[in-house]
Amino acid sequence: MTQHATDTVPSDAPDTSYGHRQWWRDAVIYQVYPRSFADSDGDGIGDLPGIRARLPYLRKLGVDAVWLSPFYASPQADGGYDVADHRAVDPMFGTLTDADDLVQEAHALGLRVIVDLVPNHCSDRHEWFRQALREGPGSPLRERFHFRPGKGAGGELPPNDWESIFGGPAWTRVTEPDGSPGEWYLHLFAPEQPDFNWDHPAVHDEFRSILRFWLDLGVDGFRVDVAHGLVKAAGLPDVGHDGQVRLLGTEAVPYFDQDGVHEIYRSWRRILDEYPGERIAVAEAWTPTVERSARYLRPDELHQAFNFAFLGTGWHAPELRDVIDRSLDAMKAVAAPATWVLSNHDVVRHSTRLGGQDTARGLRRARSATLLMLALPGSAYLYQGEELGLPEVVDLPDEVRQDPAYFRGAGQDGTRDGCRVPLPWSGELPPFGFGPTEGGPSWLPQPADWKHLTVEAQEGDPTSTLEFYRSALAVRREHPALGAGQDITWLDGPDGVLAFRREHEDGSFVCTVNLTAAPVTLPTPGALLLSSADVAPAGDVTVLPADCAVWWAA
Repeated sequence: MTQHATDTVPSDAPDTSYGHRQWWRDAVIYQVYPRSFADSDGDGIGDLPGIRARLPYLRKLGVDAVWLSPFYASPQADGGYDVADHRAVDPMFGTLTDADDLVQEAHALGLRVIVDLVPNHCSDRHEWFRQALREGPGSPLRERFHFRPGKGAGGELPPNDWESIFGGPAWTRVTEPDGSPGEWYLHLFAPEQPDFNWDHPAVHDEFRSILRFWLDLGVDGFRVDVAHGLVKAAGLPDVGHDGQVRLLGTEAVPYFDQDGVHEIYRSWRRILDEYPGERIAVAEAWTPTVERSARYLRPDELHQAFNFAFLGTGWHAPELRDVIDRSLDAMKAVAAPATWVLSNHDVVRHSTRLGGQDTARGLRRARSATLLMLALPGSAYLYQGEELGLPEVVDLPDEVRQDPAYFRGAGQDGTRDGCRVPLPWSGELPPFGFGPTEGGPSWLPQPADWKHLTVEAQEGDPTSTLEFYRSALAVRREHPALGAGQDITWLDGPDGVLAFRREHEDGSFVCTVNLTAAPVTLPTPGALLLSSADVAPAGDVTVLPADCAVWWAA
């Protein structure tokens, strides 16, 4: 496939714009899921030294920052999102020195580092929670969580009707120190993840201290897990019906997106602003509308929020145009950058989501969707492996699955393991360079046909998805009309085609995307910069293949 008219690739030299003001307004941020990125010691689990060793790869890819999913001390009941100690590195990932070395090495390469923060809940192995259980009813430590007596004559029923995101009740009853059935505690996720009570001042103090701990170590920001969930409605009222997980991000529920969260983030913003270098915080906030998401990004709150509305939109031109317009309008109202994302560690990879069982169609659409995303104003997020065109692994054996949602049956569909399979780096046999030895272990098995998708197999191949991503990121960085901004101008086109222009005094840009299953002929708007599939302009017109996106210098 002829995919670009220029062969520009990122320099291997450090990015001299590291001190660029408000870098986060146009940054491309690459998510690393540490268990699955690179294994340095051969135990089958990715780790911090493995990530550090692969940072030059990310530098060459052309991203601006790396977001690390949790690597904290954790029993791993939910892939590290059950944190026992936010100030300690879990031994499976390395040491605090390894974390420090990683941050320093990233900075030397011109990469920023964002770490996950998990403030809604902790592990049931967290010392606060363990002490709360040991001390029994009336313990001051129980006030830092949501402990409640049960309903019914003997307290045998949960305190309310809230449901866990992972299925089943959001409450678990404890056995008290004397052996009797006791109070219930709230966990909106797994039972091993008790929710903090953010009405308690000690919780506020603890997380302000955690922020400073990692900022002092040099991290450039935080991705705030379940940013919408910290504050619960007063009195913990019933929802009134079951099937609540289907409401998430669509309707109001008393345990998500409560107005009280905003004062928390105002206090955090004051801390971030004390530090040099534009430290940031990014909200994972599932809200009913993009307008509600924008409230997290008012000038004295957080810097970015994930655009789940965009991620959840199908391969349909009118729906995509609508979500793009609503996103830009909502962010403009609070002077915040829009963000765009297609995949992460919690959803089916977009090469599979957009193509179903047709893998060739899925990859075509995924490449096209990536060009669309990277052409839009604001910041973009990439999930590890999408630059290799990795599909979702949909046939993992039951015995290797680790997603708690899979085992709880209801709630989420339990498919998150399929997007967390370790990356293939090199070689002909699993684990494809993920670990230091050929044929070594891997915590989730990789498909044998991934030998064609390794970094080694794609490196230098101008038709590969890896080189396509490198080219796209290079053009995005170099073209003056791309990156930061708040506006696009839609252009006329046939049904099923999206076309828009972005203006800059030093040069204009046009993106055209054919979302139909057939070729379309369009006026040629300028010089070809990059395309997701073979495109050959013929004078004043150009034929766009099905599921194809093209960038033009206009």
